[in-house]
Amino acid sequence: MKKILMTLAVVGMTLPLTALAQAQKPSATGGTVVASEAGKALIVSTAEITATVMAVNKTTRTVTLKGPEGNSVDVVAGEQVRNFDQINVGDMVVAKYEQALSLELRKTRTTGAPTETMAAVRAKPGERPAGAVGREIHALVDVVNVDPKKSVISVKGPRGNVFDLQVRNQDHFEVVKKGDQIEVVYTEALALSVEPAKKAPAKKK
Repeated sequence: MKKILMTLAVVGMTLPLTALAQAQKPSATGGTVVASEAGKALIVSTAEITATVMAVNKTTRTVTLKGPEGNSVDVVAGEQVRNFDQINVGDMVVAKYEQALSLELRKTRTTGAPTETMAAVRAKPGERPAGAVGREIHALVDVVNVDPKKSVISVKGPRGNVFDLQVRNQDHFEVVKKGDQIEVVYTEALALSVEPAKKAPAKKK
């Protein structure tokens, strides 16, 4: 995950959807390279976090969550969150989070600002509170330096910031040259579900 976040810093994007996942310290500490060939790479990172509802403010629609590390975070449930009234103190919130970063070399140079698309799914009326939200970002970065000896490719983002990419697959240096462009496609998805609080075991008489 750290590798993905650092690359996105070059693109100049913020990640509002990662706030909950980062606050709960997911076990996924780094992205996994699931595909790599000359001029292309795909990095994926996933995490699942469980938090407990500590407080619910019906007026401001604010839910206070406590993570496994004991840290708390306030989450505001917008009007798009259906069945908010069913959330109670003691309920468990399960968050499943996934990031994917695709890098692909483009030999034909083009121009254009980064683009972003959003999508959301809500629970049906009467169901337990749940939902999912995701987004996809497209951006172009320029290759400003290639150093095979150090296994580094330096790229410059749309805002002019430069970042060094550590490259494991040496095949990339056969095709990536200074002045090339790399298309960056970043996707993230966050699915939330609320489970009822577990009932305390009945006391033996």
